[in-house]
Amino acid sequence: MPIQQSDVLYTAVATAQNGRDGRVATDDGKLDVVVNPPKEMGGSGAGTNPEQLFAAGYSACFQGALGVVARQEGADLTGSTVTAKVGLGRNGEGFGIIVEISADIPRVDRGTARSLIEKAHDVCPYSKATRGNIAVTLV
Repeated sequence: MPIQQSDVLYTAVATAQNGRDGRVATDDGKLDVVVNPPKEMGGSGAGTNPEQLFAAGYSACFQGALGVVARQEGADLTGSTVTAKVGLGRNGEGFGIIVEISADIPRVDRGTARSLIEKAHDVCPYSKATRGNIAVTLV
């Protein structure tokens, strides 16, 4: 269910100049990066790109959701990591993205890890925002 404007606790604001071949900065100055298309797409690859920024945000958000779920389940996340791979490619409508989320949770067994990852996917705000829009694979 979508949240209402009155329920918003924080709003991030970022402004892009020149799209994929320019600069992106937040209004508070904490993020200010050059963006360039990757070499695989004919760009210089000198800066970051929107897919890397999305992967960074998704992996951090998912790790947070995993923490919430692990606390509820009494699972130990010590030493765990979450990696998001964001792929960009052509589809029938131009371009689209796919995501693979993988988590390494060394202090729990494989079955417990899988359960935690699936539950985190249910509560992660990025997962909720992309559900039904892009393919997300959990590893």
